[in-house]
Amino acid sequence: MEVVLKDMNGQEAGVIEVSEALFNAKVNRHLMWEAVRMQLASRRAGTACTKTRGEVRGGGRKPWPQKGTGRARQGSIRAPHWVGGGVVFGPKPRDYSYSMPKKAKRAAVRSALTARFKAGDIVFLDSIQLETHKTKAAVEFLKGLGVDGKKVLIVVDELDFNLDRATRNIPYVKVLKAQAINVYDLLNADVILMTRPALEIIEERLAS
Repeated sequence: MEVVLKDMNGQEAGVIEVSEALFNAKVNRHLMWEAVRMQLASRRAGTACTKTRGEVRGGGRKPWPQKGTGRARQGSIRAPHWVGGGVVFGPKPRDYSYSMPKKAKRAAVRSALTARFKAGDIVFLDSIQLETHKTKAAVEFLKGLGVDGKKVLIVVDELDFNLDRATRNIPYVKVLKAQAINVYDLLNADVILMTRPALEIIEERLAS
């Protein structure tokens, strides 16, 4: 498969071949959903915590005698049905993360790449070299490509100091190394800018 390669100004810089295994694979929507679910679960802090009746302070003695008062028997003012009492089956700190088989993860990434490529959301760039680390340089670069204001995922082979600093204060731009490419970021972005060296790394890891 041949695709158009562009420069930083959005002009055509040639044509390159891309792997059909990555950009013309079978799109498995359920597998992508599983991968996104796994990633979001791994991000959960899992710090929610409630106290049981044994952990709430107080309630050590019986509030009133078992018999003779005419009221219902009670054993503790910290029982769950009392205001200020313990919580039954409440959340406790836990780890929500889980993993998927490696083959399933790679298949999900291939599905995401294919889906975004067929939708025309991936732009292949020869390279990205900003002259300065100022945010203004990154904004002008994005304007030149016509993607200013959109959620942009920039996939590079190595993190460049100028690019990293220039995009750090832009909330809708994320820079990601090719080795860390994942389903959530691929689907969450409106436009994906991928450099040629990053493409070669991804093809080496996932095309086989």
